Amino acid sequence: MSDTASRATELLRLHHTGSTLVLPTVWDAWSARAVVDAGFPALSIGSHPLADSRGQADNEGMSLDDALDGIRRITTAVDVPVTADVESGYDTPAAQLVERVVEAGAAGINVEDTVHSEGRMRERQEHADYIGALRAAADDAGVELVINARTDAFFQKTQVFDDPLAEAVARLQACEAAGARCVYPVKVPDADALRTLLAELSGPVNAIAHPVNGSSAGSLDDLRALGVHRVTFGPMLQMALTEKVSELVTPWR
Repeated sequence: MSDTASRATELLRLHHTGSTLVLPTVWDAWSARAVVDAGFPALSIGSHPLADSRGQADNEGMSLDDALDGIRRITTAVDVPVTADVESGYDTPAAQLVERVVEAGAAGINVEDTVHSEGRMRERQEHADYIGALRAAADDAGVELVINARTDAFFQKTQVFDDPLAEAVARLQACEAAGARCVYPVKVPDADALRTLLAELSGPVNAIAHPVNGSSAGSLDDLRALGVHRVTFGPMLQMALTEKVSELVTPWR
């Protein structure tokens, strides 16, 4: 517990250095060690690449036990803070989820508002209430768990909004008020939308990027110029490596 608590405190500090924090997204001990060896001070685990590495499906194709098994293997393989994607929480009460992710060594968690097991998005306040309960449980445990509240308002899969940007702002403002330490508007369409989000939100904002092609708002330099606090790769680092593996082995076919 004390080691995880200190890593959570360090992860929170890294969000507030004034520089863009890049947390490459990994899926197993090998990829985690590779990222740390490259010099990164912290990393993220994505549910999509983790599920792929296990031969399971994203969108809650894993159980919480499955996800925690993968998280634990990574956190014990490296000596840096690790934040882990736990989808919408795997239908787990907040206090129990916090207890279990902290026990697995996670210094932060990513929690989305799409509940795939039910085929729906949480209502705005419903999601904020869950984030708030997670915050309260982490505080009670004495861990500065970095809760990254994600919204799928731009995704328009299970619910379509007339104004996705306004909905994303409102949802993430509610999550910040509830105690999120970072927020994540996935699938932001362009730099203008990201600029609006950064202006309307008070805390760190996470952007997703491809390690080669950058993000919908531009390159890493562009994201830094906008003032983006944090960047993760989602499944795209694994996808880029998949293409490279195919390129390497095809001549041997």
